Amino acid sequence: MPLNPAIAQVLELIAKAKRPPFHTLSATAARASYERSALIIDIAPAPMFDIQDLAIPARDGASIRARLFHPVEPAWTSPAPTLVYFHGGGFVVGSIDTHAALCRRLAADSGCAVVSVDYRLAPEHTFPTAVHDAFDALTWLHAQASSFGLDSARFAIGGDSAGGTLATVCAVLARDAGIALRLQLLIYPGVSARQDTPSYAQFAEGHVLTAKTVKWFFEHYLREEKDRDDWRFAPLDARGPMPSFEGIAPAWIAAADHDPLFDENVAYAAKLEREHVPVELVRYEGMTHEFFKMGALVPDVAKAHADAASALRRYLDVES
Repeated sequence: MPLNPAIAQVLELIAKAKRPPFHTLSATAARASYERSALIIDIAPAPMFDIQDLAIPARDGASIRARLFHPVEPAWTSPAPTLVYFHGGGFVVGSIDTHAALCRRLAADSGCAVVSVDYRLAPEHTFPTAVHDAFDALTWLHAQASSFGLDSARFAIGGDSAGGTLATVCAVLARDAGIALRLQLLIYPGVSARQDTPSYAQFAEGHVLTAKTVKWFFEHYLREEKDRDDWRFAPLDARGPMPSFEGIAPAWIAAADHDPLFDENVAYAAKLEREHVPVELVRYEGMTHEFFKMGALVPDVAKAHADAASALRRYLDVES
């Protein structure tokens, strides 16, 4: 399928802006650039009943920032179904601020509370710190759910890109820890150890996420090359020991067909099916990586937001 016309216009705007690509910048400069661009292309923030900033203890004594979005007045006698969300950004850029509009939209459209987790970034905090932070946040929120009007029996995890990677890993860790999750909401997750698929070759340049940027992300995030063989980095095809995925939460996967990650998203859905995990793979034609955050300029993104919210309502038993 050809590029969505509005996506094509976004790519033209990006080219005309002539902003330095991430791989030419320091991590600090790249984060600032990403923060600025997120405000330009994302949708307007949906109104929330309540927003709380949280401090979650990490296993090493650090404090992990998180933000809780309640779309409706918390009903303390009937706690809210909850999505714990991990933002994208290649483990180097992104924050709870860059993804606030998306989280607010998912909360407003689904009726679920959303907790966005600000896991620590590389290169200051390399692999597997982001994994540890993500799972520490999930376990703490699950244990403290009643304190925030959340229903621990109706928890989902989710994320986009690198955040989707973290969600896939947390699904396995949660199963092993006895935390029953209802859903993995995975938005073009990165799941492969090595970037060698046909879609990666086809869309390596000019489609938002480039091969050089991915290489730059992983050079910051990985301590050494053998980290690629750890399943917590590559839940699809790590060469090291791989756990069984049987019994983890069902997955809803959004795949963009002009995304370098498209083929690995399809392969990951097939892997889960082989391990008897219920999967919904939704292909978004004409879309690129990062399209979920282009709602201000791409009208068709609203359909994807609605699809994700519908999955949350179905799997978390949200009343209409």
